[in-house]
Amino acid sequence: MAVLTDPIADFLTRVKNAGRARNESFIAPYSKIKAEIARILQEEGYIWSCEVTGEGKDKAITVKCKYTKDGKSIVTDVKRCSRPGRRQYVTSEKIPVVMNGLGIAIVSTSQGLMTGAKARKQSIGGELIALVW
Repeated sequence: MAVLTDPIADFLTRVKNAGRARNESFIAPYSKIKAEIARILQEEGYIWSCEVTGEGKDKAITVKCKYTKDGKSIVTDVKRCSRPGRRQYVTSEKIPVVMNGLGIAIVSTSQGLMTGAKARKQSIGGELIALVW
């Protein structure tokens, strides 16, 4: 098995690929930040549900994908912004508006992970994790 240098990018790619392959759900290795990203995606309506299963090293996140009536994935695309080799930090004024408000920005702030709109409203900047639309 290959060593992952960016597990968050791996998780976001799994979300995108599962939607494109029209899979009902997928399983990803667990971490707190991945669970928070899945929670945000669920709250914003991009996935049906996320569930943490297992214990210890066998912990995993099961994500159930969401589709339109036509069978198209709700998640059109995902862009990882901040990477391990190049972190990208933004102030609250510079948090991008994704697709004129049709998408979301995921920001890691001192108050935890939140959407860009919520961070902008609270005037909190942080690390720009990803853009989802």
